[in-house]
Amino acid sequence: MAVKPILQIGDKRLKAKNKALEESNSAKIKSVVKDLTDTMLKNDIVGIAAPQIGVNIKLFITEPRETEYRKADQSDRLRVYINPRITEYSNEKATIYEGCGSVAGADFFGPVERPKRITIEASDQDFKKFRLTCDGLLARVIQHEFDHLFGIEFVEKISDYKKVMNSDNYQKQIRTSDKQVAESKISIIKYSEL
Repeated sequence: MAVKPILQIGDKRLKAKNKALEESNSAKIKSVVKDLTDTMLKNDIVGIAAPQIGVNIKLFITEPRETEYRKADQSDRLRVYINPRITEYSNEKATIYEGCGSVAGADFFGPVERPKRITIEASDQDFKKFRLTCDGLLARVIQHEFDHLFGIEFVEKISDYKKVMNSDNYQKQIRTSDKQVAESKISIIKYSEL
């Protein structure tokens, strides 16, 4: 269990088919979750999917942590999603900037439109099934990581390539902008066991 290299866009493993997991895989799952957590924290990103470290299984984690720039209403605890299914997407959409550890080492950002609110069903690392309805940054990160399980990179969803930028310009111009902050606010987190 350790920090793993994050595969970069163009690596064929990011497009490979990902396998569903069974409860009998629990030892492997816990090992992969630890590697994902260590890698996410080391790279200061808010979510990561198993394919990004070369493990082609249907598993990702999210943890938009509170920081100097990300306030409590844009943060959430560490969550594990095994064999996830997004069962509902809101009609209302939001466009905010995204980046990715697999795209230029998280030094490339662009505007992406996604549904504002989602409901996802999955199992946690102990294989307890749950349903989560959420919005804001948490819904955004879940959709982004969910896409990785189907070989989709966020750059395929950028709405305006004239507005892409590197990390420095994103930090200066977008990260604390009124629109980015408002659309990232998490106002709904409804969790229930299934």
